[in-house]
Amino acid sequence: MFGSTPTELIGSLGSVSLLVLGILVGCSIVSWAIILQKWLLFRRIVRRDTAFLSQVNALLVQRGWQGEDLEKLMAVARSHPESPSATICVEMVKRLPCDVEGIPASALAPPLTEGRWPNRRYLENVMHHLVQTQITRQERYLPFLATTGNIAPFIGLLGTVIGVINAFREIGIQGTASIVAVAPGVAEALVATAAGLFAAIPAVVAYNYFLMKVRQTTFRIEAFCLELLEALEGWMAQEQEKEVHVVR
Repeated sequence: MFGSTPTELIGSLGSVSLLVLGILVGCSIVSWAIILQKWLLFRRIVRRDTAFLSQVNALLVQRGWQGEDLEKLMAVARSHPESPSATICVEMVKRLPCDVEGIPASALAPPLTEGRWPNRRYLENVMHHLVQTQITRQERYLPFLATTGNIAPFIGLLGTVIGVINAFREIGIQGTASIVAVAPGVAEALVATAAGLFAAIPAVVAYNYFLMKVRQTTFRIEAFCLELLEALEGWMAQEQEKEVHVVR
């Protein structure tokens, strides 16, 4: 007998349909956990990045940096550890042959240098690597949402096909096509279809939304990195000039 309440409905499903339903429910639970985690992550990223960029904007638009400006920038960057731009800023400054905020000059000696100073090509390569690292961090677990959005309807379709097969089997056993014989299989099929759509739709919407957030964050980081690269080049040019004067 097919139950009318949700509990009775689930209890009357076949073993294969229960397996399909269990897989879809599991995918849905994991998807919602990822959605919540990513929503909180991007909320923090936007807030921290905005705060960091607003504080360093005055330093980055200046020309003719001094050593104390670099120390101020590092102090601000280290006060925003959850900001991708601040993280990249700290890692970029580590590549410079200077002692800022406790970073020794020989900590990360660049393989490509002009004298003892890293050249632009090396800094650009480092910048691209750091940006890709941040993108990878932000895209973590998003493939699960994409996979769930793609396969959940097909898993639900499997349950639908099984439900239809059961409906025809009951018709054959009872020798009649009455609603009593057909309804259980049809209901079983609809439950699987609904579960597949319930798992897939939020996953697809969330995946597209978070992909847009990743692109927005990437654009903001790359714009900051270009400004930072120009500022660091200006600062290194000044330091090189000072060294030349000292040698003379």
